Amino acid sequence: MTIIEKKKEIFKTYGKSIHDTGSVQGQIALFTYRINHLSRHLKNNKKDFNTERTLVKLVGKRKKLLKYIEKRDFNSYKNIIKHLGLRK
Repeated sequence: MTIIEKKKEIFKTYGKSIHDTGSVQGQIALFTYRINHLSRHLKNNKKDFNTERTLVKLVGKRKKLLKYIEKRDFNSYKNIIKHLGLRK
C-alpha cells in the first residue's frame, strides 16, 4: 500500500470524506500514523537526529490538535482517543 492510498484510507475513516483533509480528526489520525512510522524507523536508526526532531515536532502538533478538539467537542475527543489507542 502506497502512502497516498494510506492517506486516503485514513481520511475516509476519520474524516467526512477522502477529500476532507482539513478535519481535526483526520489530521490527528494522520499524525498518529506518521508518528508510529517514524518511531519504528528510529528503533533501527538510533543516530538519525533529523528524524528524531521531526518526530518531536509531530508529537507537539498532535498534542495541540488534541487539546483543541477536547475543548470543542469532548465526545469526538473520546472517540478519536479510543480508536487510535492513544491513552489508557
